[in-house]
Amino acid sequence: MTYGVSGGGDAPLVDYKRRMAGGGDLDARLRAAMFAHLSRVSAAHPDGVPSGVINSFVFDDVPMRLIVQPGIRKPAQLAAALTIRTTWTPPGAEAPYADEVGSDGSLRYKWRGTDPQHSDNRALREAMRDHTPLAYFVGIAKGVYHAIYPVYLVGEEPERHQFVVQVDPAQFVTGDLVSPDVRSYAERLTRLRLHQPVFRARVLRAYDSACAMCRLRHAELLDAAHILPDGHPRGEPVLPNGIALCKIHHAAYDSDILGIRPDLVIEVNTEVMHEQDGPMLRHGLQALHRSTIVVPHSIRERPDPVRLEERYDQFRRAA
Repeated sequence: MTYGVSGGGDAPLVDYKRRMAGGGDLDARLRAAMFAHLSRVSAAHPDGVPSGVINSFVFDDVPMRLIVQPGIRKPAQLAAALTIRTTWTPPGAEAPYADEVGSDGSLRYKWRGTDPQHSDNRALREAMRDHTPLAYFVGIAKGVYHAIYPVYLVGEEPERHQFVVQVDPAQFVTGDLVSPDVRSYAERLTRLRLHQPVFRARVLRAYDSACAMCRLRHAELLDAAHILPDGHPRGEPVLPNGIALCKIHHAAYDSDILGIRPDLVIEVNTEVMHEQDGPMLRHGLQALHRSTIVVPHSIRERPDPVRLEERYDQFRRAA
């Protein structure tokens, strides 16, 4: 196991903000321009950015692709890799590369092949040595990605043909011997910056960026609601455990003001049904009673009836 420290260790931490101020460093200017581009296109495509939009990036008046077929992008003018990618795998299919979260809470990204001296692997190693920030593209659907940036390569595990990816520039050591507190912190960061944003993008795309209850289509007001909560043994951030809900109905669902039966019918808490208040109560909650949520066309993307039943039992006990 090769360990790396973000913000410490033998290699100095590269202060990209300071270097960019002078504007003379090609590598730093390119990465800053890429991150600005990704911020713009990600804001415009909250349910995942098509690869063609990501690859519309232009630097110094020259078009530059950020996503390439091999998955690791290193422009000829750079020494270190610029971007990495994990492709979308359809439900039930086997991923070509098993990128996963390690026991220390940090992501693992596989080498290209098994040759440590492959040019792509050398480019990743260069990024690790210089603490160079990269963009990481996670597949949401075929040809559609969620961009996570900046990420850092902070270690390498040659015996497993993989690098350790840190999704936050916080200063801690990665590896099998990290303390429980550090591991817990790393896991929270990974959930916050990787799993939950990817989960949200996948759920919004499956539900056509609309609330399953009221059909509101303002993506900035939509959440990916968990059927079984994060931390539950089956509360994984996967489509069968997710429903697209607007923020009001998400909060109502989490608070057991309303529930969803396994047959997709909405029930509103009896006490709430007997309340008298303004139009939001009448039209936003009470009118939903005994209506049916709208689900994706694909059966594999629909809510899991078993999870719905367990969550509905909780709603009934609360009511």
